[in-house]
Order: sequence, then structure tokens, then C-alpha cells
Amino acid sequence: MTGHVVVATGFNREVACVSRLAGVVPVAGGGDPVGLRTRLEHAAAGAAGIVSFGMTGALVDGLAIGDWIVADRLWGAIELECDPAWAAALANALPGARIGGFYADGRMIDTVAEKLALGERHDALAVDMESHVAGAVAAERGLPFAIVRCVSDGARHLLPHAITVSMRPDGGVDAKAMLRSLAARPGQVADIARTTAGFAKAMRELKRGAMRIGPRMGLAKCAQSRLG
Repeated sequence: MTGHVVVATGFNREVACVSRLAGVVPVAGGGDPVGLRTRLEHAAAGAAGIVSFGMTGALVDGLAIGDWIVADRLWGAIELECDPAWAAALANALPGARIGGFYADGRMIDTVAEKLALGERHDALAVDMESHVAGAVAAERGLPFAIVRCVSDGARHLLPHAITVSMRPDGGVDAKAMLRSLAARPGQVADIARTTAGFAKAMRELKRGAMRIGPRMGLAKCAQSRLG
């Protein structure tokens, strides 16, 4: 199997975790599904597969910040089976990773009750904002699809407003939007500190995990196992 692997993610700092890996083309979503789809379609020309990678929010209790989740199925805006051989290769590269469903429909889930309900209704472990777009592009092009993400916030934690409004379409962080939110809602400070600490821990694990997964996000190992 030849061709690069397209890596769909949210923030530029997640892009940085995989940018040095051979055979990958990372694309940041930045909370902009239309722009993400356009960039993914462009990057998918000649690709061997598409993987959704980055941080994720837990939908069930028992998942800690820094835990890895590899998807076997995606629910939400699109229902899609993930490539089983690729999922197995990713899980083998990340000892202790949980395998299960993901949910993504482009929304920022804004209540704990809904997070828990989505997890139970769809038997999903986690949620993100890019996988449904990446999965749709992969399905339309007949490409293998995978999701591998690291937990950055728990099922009973909601992201503070200042964090949710700070995502820029280019994958960067809008510091001015964050400061405006803080000025309007100063009670967020403690939660922002806790959320930021969780993000930092997840980012450290993302960097380590990306190196363990290796070139072409493990798809080369997946191809070898099929041949074997």
C-alpha cells in the first residue's frame, strides 16, 4: 500500500505532534467543519487512508486524562465502521488503549447529562469535533478510516466558555476571544486553570503516543499484517 496518510485534528499544537512523522499530511480543523472538509478533500488526493487524531472528551466514567482510545465505530453525523486492521495496529502501538465507539456531529456538547446520555445511547467512549468530517471524506473516497485520540477532559467536566470560543479556523488559539470571555465571566478562572492542566497532560501523551504509532500513523504495519 502506497500513499500518505491524512491526519485530521483540531489544533495546530496537535498537528505539531505528528508533523515530523514520515508519510503523514496533517490538517487542522479549528472548529470549522466546512473549511476542514475542503482541506481534507485536497489532502486526500493520492492518500492511502485518513485518521482522526488529537484530544478527545470522555463520554463515560472511568477514563482518565491521558488515556488513549482507538475507535471501532463512529456515530453521530455519520455512522461508519473503522478499519479493523488499522484499529488493531494502533491499539498494539499504544498499550492500555481502550477500543470502542466515538461520537461526533460537530457540536460542542454543553451539558454533562447529554455527554453521559450520548455515551450510553451509542455505546460511545468519547466525543470530538473532527471525526465525522474525516470519516465522511474517507467513506466517499473508499479509504481506510481510523480514530485514535487521547482523553483531555472527563465525562463529568464541561469545557469553560473561554476555551470553546478560542478555537480559530486555522487551528490556532484566539487569545483575544479568550480574554473577552474571561472579562465577561471571571468565575471561569479556576476551571480554565484545571482545563489547561488537563490539556497539557494530554498533549504530552499525544507527543509520546505519536512517536509510538510511527510513520504513516501505523497504516504500514496494518498493511504488513494483512499480507502476512
